[in-house]
Amino acid sequence: MNQFKFYTAEAAQGESKELLLGIKSNFGFIPNMFAYMAEAPTTIQAYLQLNELVAKTSFTVSQQQVALLAVSVENECGFCVIAHRAIGKMKKANVESLTAIAENKEVTDPKDKALAHFVRTVVKTKGKPTEKDVEQFLNAGFTKQQVLESILMVSIKTLSNYINYLVKSEPNKELLELLKA
Repeated sequence: MNQFKFYTAEAAQGESKELLLGIKSNFGFIPNMFAYMAEAPTTIQAYLQLNELVAKTSFTVSQQQVALLAVSVENECGFCVIAHRAIGKMKKANVESLTAIAENKEVTDPKDKALAHFVRTVVKTKGKPTEKDVEQFLNAGFTKQQVLESILMVSIKTLSNYINYLVKSEPNKELLELLKA
């Protein structure tokens, strides 16, 4: 049984209400994860700020979605896997790469493969990739800056993945429909 309240924009109060209304305005709906996060508005703020920082990284929008999806797959977060497949598709990420990552199959695009492998390695090793892991990532055409930026993406997904486990977020019908489109 879920002990956490699911907030609507109408039922939320104060800061949470404002944040949920902003999210609804941005997405056109409130992803279920945020409806639970409304219990702690600072958590929503942290997630949104981290998301803004991810958008400022040197990774392309497509690469960001590949990395965020790969972390979510490694952390076995069903909500985020669906969300990043849908958002990735919406943001014109390589659908073949997204599908392969989500289904734990071979990624054929070399850069997507290297990126997904590296962030999954960071998760598997609890933030302790080997020098060889870092070297392989750099040899795939990424930079030292991107090594550190990938840790940022692991961080934001760890936040949302753990919250989704705790509150048992179910994927929104809107996210599921985006996957079908």
